[in-house]
Amino acid sequence: MVIPVHDVNPARRTPVVTYALIAANVLVFLSMPGLAGSVAGDSSLAQLCHLQAFLDHYAAVPQELIHHQLPRVVPTGDVAVGPQGAGCVVGPPGYDKSPELSVLTAMFLHGGWLHLLGNMLFLLIFGNNIEDRMGHVRFALFYVVCGYAASYGFAVLNADSADPLIGASGAIAGVLGAYLVLYPKARVWVLVPFLVFLPLRLPAWLVLGFWFVLQAFYSSGDGVSDAGTVAYAAHIVGFLAGMLLAWPLKPGTPPPPEPRGLLFGRKARPRHTW
Repeated sequence: MVIPVHDVNPARRTPVVTYALIAANVLVFLSMPGLAGSVAGDSSLAQLCHLQAFLDHYAAVPQELIHHQLPRVVPTGDVAVGPQGAGCVVGPPGYDKSPELSVLTAMFLHGGWLHLLGNMLFLLIFGNNIEDRMGHVRFALFYVVCGYAASYGFAVLNADSADPLIGASGAIAGVLGAYLVLYPKARVWVLVPFLVFLPLRLPAWLVLGFWFVLQAFYSSGDGVSDAGTVAYAAHIVGFLAGMLLAWPLKPGTPPPPEPRGLLFGRKARPRHTW
């Protein structure tokens, strides 16, 4: 997988919504109960039970989204010792959960530092130009709509799953889809792992097209060991939703600036206008 680090496509205005989304995701991640221990690898059972109860409350669950049936018993966050040893206590939920609202809260939850940082890196690089093109309010709505489309799309394909669905990946996939439609020729600096990390400047259509193909490949369960824990299908749905929503803006979108400097290790040929 290539790692994007910068795009040659300056924005005209400050992407305040993009920055606010990144800040909100980081703050929510830092406030998630029991997560600090799990990241360090020394989680106690109490921390894990607390985190599980938190996720069941605020994460989106496909079974709940499709069938609108909430479980009768959920983890309470407490620990007790039973015939099989110590474990998490379950009981009737002490809260009223809205499956529809849980899609929104789940967009700000992440399962680890790598999950969070990877999502925020893509949002930082590609979100500013989409916000610049759409405007602050429309971009915020676009982000949420793509997140909902990704979550419900995944839920339709996994209607009986009771596993919590968390992360901003679906919404950010929508941003990537919009970027591919609006700025396919923009140049993106990426790091390609080839013995060492090799820096290259590639067109956005190649970087994002390759990303999409990988998601489709991984969603089939091929080439990756964690296909059951990563919602690759949500990435695909979010990406396609972003492309469709951005398509009407394509005719009036100005092209990105022509890059200068090195391209694939060679000097790009200058272009003359008359």
